[in-house]
Amino acid sequence: QVQLVESGGGLVQAGGSLRLSCAAFGRSFGSSGMGWFRQAPGKEREFVAGISWNGGRTEYGDSVKGRFIISGDGAKNTADLQMNSLKPEDTAVYYCAVDSSYYALVVATTEREYEYWGKGTQVTVSS
Repeated sequence: QVQLVESGGGLVQAGGSLRLSCAAFGRSFGSSGMGWFRQAPGKEREFVAGISWNGGRTEYGDSVKGRFIISGDGAKNTADLQMNSLKPEDTAVYYCAVDSSYYALVVATTEREYEYWGKGTQVTVSS
């Protein structure tokens, strides 16, 4: 059974940093990209960041470019999201996901491209 587990969420003041981690269990995901999405109350889930299967490419949502950094380790089935200069509008539940494709040349940026999802971790940024 495939399981993704996120950790590292919490409460932080605006301008601060948090690091989210995602660990995948149940099978090897070394050939698949991983991504992070978030969903704020009353809003649709949005793409935050993604990394290709070999770590060679990354993509970011416009609202987090220059502030967030995604990293991954295919051998360990993990993907981290370093979040800096956090803003109150970054408050959301953050979800980790695994791309449904194998050895993709581009980073998946839409929900439908991801097959496995974690249950999410809450990030709250106070002003």
